[in-house]
Amino acid sequence: MIVPDLRATLPERNPTEPLLAARDLRIVSRIQGQQRVIVDGIDLDVGVGETVGIVGESGSGKSMTGRALLRLLPPGVSASGKIVFEGRDLFELSEREVARLRGSSLSLILQDPFTMLNPLRSCGAHIVERLRDARGRPLGKTARRDEAARRLAEVGIDEPDVADRYPFQLSGGMRQRVGIAAALAGDPDVLVADEPTTALDVTTQREILSVIKALQASRGLGLLLITHDLRVAFSMCDRIYILYAGSVLETGAARAVETEPLHPYTLALLLSEPPVDRRLDELASIPGMVPSAGAVADRCAFADRCQWSASVCRKGKPPLAVPEDGRTSACIRVADIRQTMRAARQDAERGNPRSSAPRSFGEAIVRVRDVTKIFEAGANANRRPVSALRGVSIEIGPGESVGLVGESGSGKSTLARCLVGLERPSSGEITVGGIRADDYRRLAGEDLRRLRRLIQIVFQDPYSSLNPVRTVRATLKEVLEIAKPRNGDVAAELTALLERVGLPAAYAVRKPVALSGGERQRVAIARAIALRPQILVCDEPVSALDVSVQAQILNLFKSLRSELGIAYLFISHDLAVVRQIVERVYVLYRGTVVEEGPVDDVLNNPKHEYTAALIDSLPRAEPEWLARTASSKVSPAVTNV
Repeated sequence: MIVPDLRATLPERNPTEPLLAARDLRIVSRIQGQQRVIVDGIDLDVGVGETVGIVGESGSGKSMTGRALLRLLPPGVSASGKIVFEGRDLFELSEREVARLRGSSLSLILQDPFTMLNPLRSCGAHIVERLRDARGRPLGKTARRDEAARRLAEVGIDEPDVADRYPFQLSGGMRQRVGIAAALAGDPDVLVADEPTTALDVTTQREILSVIKALQASRGLGLLLITHDLRVAFSMCDRIYILYAGSVLETGAARAVETEPLHPYTLALLLSEPPVDRRLDELASIPGMVPSAGAVADRCAFADRCQWSASVCRKGKPPLAVPEDGRTSACIRVADIRQTMRAARQDAERGNPRSSAPRSFGEAIVRVRDVTKIFEAGANANRRPVSALRGVSIEIGPGESVGLVGESGSGKSTLARCLVGLERPSSGEITVGGIRADDYRRLAGEDLRRLRRLIQIVFQDPYSSLNPVRTVRATLKEVLEIAKPRNGDVAAELTALLERVGLPAAYAVRKPVALSGGERQRVAIARAIALRPQILVCDEPVSALDVSVQAQILNLFKSLRSELGIAYLFISHDLAVVRQIVERVYVLYRGTVVEEGPVDDVLNNPKHEYTAALIDSLPRAEPEWLARTASSKVSPAVTNV
């Protein structure tokens, strides 16, 4: 059976109607006979050449909404309602008919380019696989190569030989560019971008967003951007939908929503963002976590976490009302609390900035001297050795919090792994608590045991760092038995440890899959502090978390330092996060420290062009941020010897 090209048979576009529209979209999952509501009847429009944002925490239903629009829901998940594209309801089309529209009319970019790209296929093959000539035949070899090079250049890759490489041979930013080129190769009318820059550092994020915005403008694309970052949404989008527990709580023009949110949840997300220009004693955060859509179907979805909720908020699900032109809000009390919300926003923006000036911390507990790390090419003769660290020197005092910032590929994680013995420096010296730590294999048993107690690490992805088949109790008990609690009561110590990181004792029986991202990271932190270390290496510990959960974890790091006197090496590409945690900061670029000093001095008056470029790349809630050329142009962070 030959399926016709549906693009040619679609009715003529009506410029006054949305390009893509969802009506009463409901998404449910059914696992082992149990039905769970994920999205509870939302309406959504995307116009020609318009950028629309869906913003909310993990668990709000953002990604499932994006997948439903392309009928790409996973097994066990189904959708109902209407999805109208150019006059036709996609739910009324066969799977083969919809498949013909994907890539040609509707396309998708995912958060992780590795999930978009087949590791066994070259980058060029991904881009040209569905392209045809004027007669509908696959392109010839020369035409394929020329078209792949043209498409790569369109997304900012000017090296044609990238088409011959495989995804694993590229950086995260390059992979994402290839993913964008592949998604746009069929010249679609609508592009759904699901967290396309969350896993990227700030400079690469800005470049990718600029590429997407420029391509949208040149092609007249309808763009649906799914993100948890309001700053990104405000800089990219014309209109925004705030999604929470499967319901839309607020809609409006991006600039209007940024100027004055009309729902407490939107305000809470805004206030959870760490400011880059000042340090706060405590970050605002939203208590609790996102409930399931079914659990709040009969009331305001946000009522249980809202500081302004009243009994009326729990007496039925409030509709999306229209408090003013072009805006909608599902807050039934918006007229009563609007002035109070304005005052809360103003108070937060004024804030109570606290100096992060360094104090005297005594003799350094961590000393890194002229450390280099070279990764050899191995059996691949076509690749050159990579110099990850080039003579790096840093110091950390007892109880001091020190930041290490830079792009992906700058050497941050390599240095962290050298400190905890997961990598060996090629040269240089590392001393931790008076113990030489540049080669853990050469340490005597007692020195190695002491070193393991002195320094611990918290990784970026808590799910990958926890054994998925072990309960929280089993994970922590193993460490506590090594630590030998002073009172000898491992069970009591385990409960106290969970309470210290803000988790109920009942969570001990859960496995990682039953925890949220923030809860998993709390377990990872609990495991790291169980040995009562003096130094905690935190390698991008909040970059994978929603903004409100991020604020909770940052506050936890602050309280643990105050209670336990732990010293931190806090690694991040987000300067706004770093400012909240550290007193001093080192800026790492291409394996070299290019700037160091008190965090306030470095961020307020950067001396190196690379530091200035990092600061300028931080997302700003304004469209001009993407259009403005970065103040400094620097080469990519990764380099060869």
